[in-house]
Amino acid sequence: MNVVYLDNNATTRPAPEVLDAMNPFLTDCYGNPSSMHTFGGQVHRRIEEAREHVARLINADPGEIIFTSCGTESDNTALMSAVESNPRKRHIITTRVEHPAVLNFCHHLGRKGHRITYLPVDSRGLLDMNLFRKSVDEDTALVSIMYANNETGVIFPVGEIADFLADRDILFHTDAVQAVGKIPVDVRMTKVDMLSLSGHKIHAPKGIGALYVRKGTRFYPYLIGGHQEHSRRAGTENVASIIGLGKAAELALAHLEEERLSVSRRRDRLEQGLLACCPNAGVNGDSGSRLPNTTNISFEYIEGEAILLRLDEHGICASSGSACSSGSLEPSHVLRAMGIPYTGVHGSIRFSLSRYTTGDEIERVIAIMPGIVKELRQLSPFGRDTITCPK
Repeated sequence: MNVVYLDNNATTRPAPEVLDAMNPFLTDCYGNPSSMHTFGGQVHRRIEEAREHVARLINADPGEIIFTSCGTESDNTALMSAVESNPRKRHIITTRVEHPAVLNFCHHLGRKGHRITYLPVDSRGLLDMNLFRKSVDEDTALVSIMYANNETGVIFPVGEIADFLADRDILFHTDAVQAVGKIPVDVRMTKVDMLSLSGHKIHAPKGIGALYVRKGTRFYPYLIGGHQEHSRRAGTENVASIIGLGKAAELALAHLEEERLSVSRRRDRLEQGLLACCPNAGVNGDSGSRLPNTTNISFEYIEGEAILLRLDEHGICASSGSACSSGSLEPSHVLRAMGIPYTGVHGSIRFSLSRYTTGDEIERVIAIMPGIVKELRQLSPFGRDTITCPK
């Protein structure tokens, strides 16, 4: 059975070009980049080339890029550095819909005595910017607000937030793990202080990420030890994965227009097809400002896990939310924060596409999904309905 993979916000397939670029550094070019000899030195040069590619993707200076193990480490490093760099201030602002890498670290800081403001979102997943501005005070050390939501794809007004915080002694971090490589991200135009990204969201391998730190920003390393990453992140470099991330960043930059046009067209076709065939279904999140690859749809009166199991039987991969929360039986904290009704929260499915998603795959899902919804609705204690799909 051919797999239809529509869970790209959880992870992406490594691009063939990425695997080709990585292979020599898993076989012949195995030298330590910190070694003095030429054999290791050539590896160091290739790491710096990869750093240039990652920097170019977000319009940064290569010296502003720190390689990490993942998006979570990048987020944790940014938050801890902000706290360490301004210990007099004890207030942090974030949102209720952040990824667990930010939310749970803020919970940790709250237990350590910091005052955390968790900003709400409205029914479309959008921030109230007036409330944000009112929440900033003289004790605010850090604002950490995601660039785009991993469950709904809703894009946040990062540029407007950065402009408001300009010339204030407040650091601004954005978790851009879901945004980078899908929409243009320019740290020169959008003046954030720190930005997190992750390789396995842009067709690089798992276990590699990066943290952008604006030149001149106060920074304290999270991992302390050797001199790697210009003494900003200790530990022998994950060379092959860094090379892979560099190649993936190069490819992502080349395919940005394809993400905007082709991927969004397929996303829209999937969304419109499912809404036309499945009654009592609706899209979660603002449709005017979201990632081109993401749709989150609630199928009311059904358990999302049951839908996923039926889809899996047909070789279709989707998600009921963040992969980092999938071990929990609790409904999505993002949809709950949006005030989505109970009957919709539990039946929400996230479909996330990539540039490898084909039109035939989309049509396959549209053909299969109505039967699944009809079967599960008939088993539901909440009632039954008839599903008809227009020709």
